[in-house]
Amino acid sequence: MQRSAVTAAGAAVALLVLTGCSSGDGTGPVPGRSATTTAAATSQGAPPSPSAAPAKGSVKVVSTVTEGLKSPWGLAALPDGDLLVSSRDEGTITRVDAEGGQKTVIGSVPGVSAAGEGGLLGIALSPSYASDHQVYAYFTTASDNRIARMIYDEKRPAGRQLGAPDTVLRGIPKGFIHNGGRIAFGPDKMLYAGTGETGETGLAQDKESLAGKILRMTPDGQPVHGNPEANSIVYSLGHRNVQGLAWDSDKRLWASEFGQNTWDELNLIEPGKNYGWPDVEGKAGEPGFVDPVAQWRTDEASPSGIAYAEGSIWMAALRGERLWRIPLAGRESAAAPQAFVEGEYGRLRTVLSVGGDKVWLVTSNTDGRGTPKPGDDRILLLEVA
Repeated sequence: MQRSAVTAAGAAVALLVLTGCSSGDGTGPVPGRSATTTAAATSQGAPPSPSAAPAKGSVKVVSTVTEGLKSPWGLAALPDGDLLVSSRDEGTITRVDAEGGQKTVIGSVPGVSAAGEGGLLGIALSPSYASDHQVYAYFTTASDNRIARMIYDEKRPAGRQLGAPDTVLRGIPKGFIHNGGRIAFGPDKMLYAGTGETGETGLAQDKESLAGKILRMTPDGQPVHGNPEANSIVYSLGHRNVQGLAWDSDKRLWASEFGQNTWDELNLIEPGKNYGWPDVEGKAGEPGFVDPVAQWRTDEASPSGIAYAEGSIWMAALRGERLWRIPLAGRESAAAPQAFVEGEYGRLRTVLSVGGDKVWLVTSNTDGRGTPKPGDDRILLLEVA
């Protein structure tokens, strides 16, 4: 299958001088852990952290918030508790009443060109949403992937409440597959984006490409002080297809990404580090590359969105059709990952923390790869521990 790749333009990257980081340098996962399907206990011989999450958790499905969504992808929570959800294939953003489940299309994002894994993907609210009412979106166009922001004016008629898009970043390579697409504002109020390598594996290590990277930028799309390179928005490289971004209680960044044939990954992300693709996949212990904290066989995961709640990372699995709980002990996992709702709701796309012990979970059975059931796709409210 022929897959296109567009050279990054405008914000093209004068990328990092790599600070070779083997997994045994004291800052990364401990080398030598067995490469089992859901391996990841605390370092051998080291006692669990006092703040470690319990080895076993639980999930209770509290309610179905809404049903009948088409190719839902991104999710954002409004200040009043309602939700915004993006439709990958339709290029629209819908508001969902979190109490009654009513759906209202607030508008379409101009320029979305949906095909394969591309389309309208992640969405996020501005850190200053209370005053600027800006919604950010990552989407595929005819020529690239890009990030734009739009003013959401609730006073306008339904369907026309999104203002004209203001592009903050363009030139992220696009492909039929592996477009990344997750965006989120971090505790530092900077904008982070996970990108994919579009099926062109070499782009992940290409210092002149925005593909196969995690990006960090100001809300205006500019490089941030403290990035590995002063004039670059690239935060980390060597990624195949980043699908989830979340921060733990100590403001550490975690990311999920698809493997190829062997291992899917959950990574602890640090600036300037190289996560190995396509040279390594999963835990390899190779100097210069960071090993994942946890890994899964691809038929058990194919991970998408992640969220942090109750001391654990919660990871939605597409092909695996389950929700993974990865209990944390600081920079490591506290115990082997645990699976929930396996096969009950089909493919799972996005997880978002409500706060406390509640998370929202979005299914993904109308994306062309699932088997839709009556009511698909839906948003569920979960109680987790």
